[in-house]
Amino acid sequence: MPALDAFLALLQFADGVFPAGGFAHSFGLETYAQEGRVRDRADLEAFVAAHLEAAAGPGDAVAVAVATRLAAGGDVSAWSALDARLDAMKAVPEFRAASRQMGRQTARVAAALGDDVVLSTIARAIDDGLVAGHHASVFGAAAGRGGADAESAAAAYLYSTAALLVGAGLRLLPIGQLDGQRVLAAARPRIARLAAAAACAGADDMWTFTPALELAGLRHAGLEMRLFRS
Repeated sequence: MPALDAFLALLQFADGVFPAGGFAHSFGLETYAQEGRVRDRADLEAFVAAHLEAAAGPGDAVAVAVATRLAAGGDVSAWSALDARLDAMKAVPEFRAASRQMGRQTARVAAALGDDVVLSTIARAIDDGLVAGHHASVFGAAAGRGGADAESAAAAYLYSTAALLVGAGLRLLPIGQLDGQRVLAAARPRIARLAAAAACAGADDMWTFTPALELAGLRHAGLEMRLFRS
């Protein structure tokens, strides 16, 4: 059952226990929490929505969808060009480093799970410093080699992004697990819409516009106490 195999592979790569290292990052949420700008479930829901709508959705999720198709066709050269474009789009040093670190870990694990020549080539190129290896492009490559379609891969990536932010929120804010699940449930329609749009887009359509979140990311390095790396 190829479709079920692809679905299970997506679940594995999007799962919170997958060792990509996302638990160490908040992508600016810690700054907002310390400054009192995100204080409760409603604020967290707004933060997640902003991140999905103007960063992960039109940027990373499109990269996931494109990478899924390129990897399925074995086009490592075009995949590398996509990854370089993604690298140029990430202006905040902490966010760029986080994406690279998560991508490197994902590539190493994905390559080690089987004997796929495309994933092995990508993992080796990242380790050799030939490509940046961002999380979105690597996630898409792993999804594509696993047989997933572009829309499903983008949806899985966006869900994992939302879950990462909610997990950070649970550690930073006085909210409980039920509130976290409510935030994720509220994000589902948005994730579905953004994933469908990403599947129809190309590399030239990637964009992000989150100046406030990026400034929060820049201020994060100056916080006196930090729980997260970004």
